[in-house]
Amino acid sequence: LGTGTPRPNPERAGPATAVTVGDRLFLFDAGPAVMRQLAAAKLSIKGAEAAFITHLHSDHTLGYPDLIFTSWVMGRQQSMPVYGPPGLKAMTDHILAAWGEDIEIRTHGLEREAPGGYQVQVHEIQLPTPPDSSSSPKSRTLVVYDSAGVKVTAIPVPHGNWRHAYGYRIDTPDRSIVLSGDTAYSTLILEMSRGVDVLIHEVYPEVRLKPEPRPGGELWPQYMKEFHTSDIEVGRLAAAARPKLLLLHHVVWMGGVEEELIQGVRQGGYDGEVTVGADLGRY
Repeated sequence: LGTGTPRPNPERAGPATAVTVGDRLFLFDAGPAVMRQLAAAKLSIKGAEAAFITHLHSDHTLGYPDLIFTSWVMGRQQSMPVYGPPGLKAMTDHILAAWGEDIEIRTHGLEREAPGGYQVQVHEIQLPTPPDSSSSPKSRTLVVYDSAGVKVTAIPVPHGNWRHAYGYRIDTPDRSIVLSGDTAYSTLILEMSRGVDVLIHEVYPEVRLKPEPRPGGELWPQYMKEFHTSDIEVGRLAAAARPKLLLLHHVVWMGGVEEELIQGVRQGGYDGEVTVGADLGRY
């Protein structure tokens, strides 16, 4: 739905990914314009069967109030399950409080929206702390959703100063998908991605950290290395995991171009199918 970053870009909405299984909709992250992108993709605007948040950075959650209220206004009549890191419940409670007057008017005014249809079932994901790096990958992850053939597994990832950030593995009857979320190079993502149909991974062009002046100031290289994964690192990860498709997502471009990213991935050693994700692209 959206492949963008915090930088406003008319061609790239905020990060959000829809996984569809028949007519079932599962949503991962809720960046700016998420509801308009769902409409543009001709997917349900009445909410998802379940939504999953990777972490609480603003660019991944600014569309969360939109998801909650617009889906209600468009016909949602029951609470929506949303899974994410600790802090999601407090965020949700504050959102509902901030729009309290809207809820009151839409419920009791002439619109007569379904009472309680705006509600959210928040499931904060609690993983063993700290995960033992010597343990098996499966023991360091957690199945957070398992219903009617769709299983979603939370994968803890290193994202700089964030104490709780997750990628997700989605297993359906005919497809396996890993979404990295925002992360530095993660051996756990590698292990959970072995042989999957689609690996959706964030990326930045490593070569863009070298020229002066640096676009984000003197701390920018340190920030990128601690919070994100370079194209060369993604290539190295994918070369080991061997997904059927590597889909580059949430690109921190820094003036780079697609050909540069692909070259970096190849430099990392991956020779399989790779593409740069586009808003409303279907894969």
